Formats: sequence, structure tokens, C-alpha cells
Amino acid sequence: MALFLDIHPENPQSRLISKVTETLKSGAVIAYPTDSGYALGCALGNKNAMDRIIKIRQLKRHHHFTLMLKDLSHVGEYAKLNNSGFRLLKKILPGAYTFILEGTKDIPNRLLNGNRKTIGVRVSSNAIVQSILEDLMEPMMSVSLIMKGYEFYHGNDVKTVLNNSIDLIIDSGHCPPQPTTVIDISENDVIILREGAGSLEFVN
Repeated sequence: MALFLDIHPENPQSRLISKVTETLKSGAVIAYPTDSGYALGCALGNKNAMDRIIKIRQLKRHHHFTLMLKDLSHVGEYAKLNNSGFRLLKKILPGAYTFILEGTKDIPNRLLNGNRKTIGVRVSSNAIVQSILEDLMEPMMSVSLIMKGYEFYHGNDVKTVLNNSIDLIIDSGHCPPQPTTVIDISENDVIILREGAGSLEFVN
């Protein structure tokens, strides 16, 4: 049965955030709200937790996991990014965007997408996500919580479906499922793979 935490959406309680990060470090899978709906997350490089997420979401083995970062200060440790790409990310993040970048040589293959060796990168504006990552002091591996036949607007929606499949659920009130805008800049061009919650106004 999952631990259920009610965390304030704008002023996350530090003791509850500490409980989340402690649970992540123990190998847990969590469901948490973002600026584009609920997501499933686990500690960076936790293979067992990633395998559990793959099973829950019924994902293909080479599905893009997203690297959820607090900010862009350490993005170069995980992904290759030229100057124009960095300027684009800096201009529009944080926000409801996923950027597809070429992973660095030090990233384990299981974190990358197939033969392309790419990885998704996000910087969310959600205060709870920011607080978790600040306390965790490393990125989270994450995928959107999308399951056929279900929609997740509140923590109780997640609890109804996944209470016995994951370890912790965060509720922070209404969190409508709006997928991120996905932008591929792994090569020289800027390619919009999916138009979602993030505006394309500043993408040029």
C-alpha cells in the first residue's frame, strides 16, 4: 500500500519533502504532480525502480525516460548541448517542455533511447518538484503517468489505480493531465515532436 502525502502546492512542507526524498533513496517509485500532470519517478539510475515503472506503464524497453532536473546548471553532465541549444533551454525553462538531447558517454545505456542514444530532459516549474530535487541533490528519472482508460487529476485518482503498485503518492490538489511539448534538439535542427502544454511562442 502506497504512502499518501498531502503536500501544499505552493509552499511544500519541508518534513514531507524530506520523507519523499528518503523514500526515493530507498529505491521507491513515486507518483508526483508536475506542471503537466502526474508523473512516475525514481532515483537516478535505480534499475529495479525503472523496471517497475516500465511494467506499470507497459512501456517498450527503449521508451524515453525523462531526466527531471532542478535547473540547467548540471545538464552538461548528462547531455550534449551546443550554445544555441543551451540558449533555447535557458530562454523557456522552467516549464512544461521535454527536450530530447544526445546523451553523454557516461550515461548508462538503460537510460538512453535505443540506437539514437538520446535522453529527455525537463525542468519543471512545479514547486513540489523543485523542492524534491533540491533536497534530493540529483535528478529524478521520470515518465508521465498515462494509462489507457484512466485520467489522473488528483492523488486519490492515482491511489485508486496504483495503490498496490507504487510506494508513495503525492497529492497537492487539482493537477490536470496536460502533456509536455516535446522538442528534439539532439541534432542541429529544432524539431517539434509534440505540441502540448508548453507554448511554442518562444521556440524559433
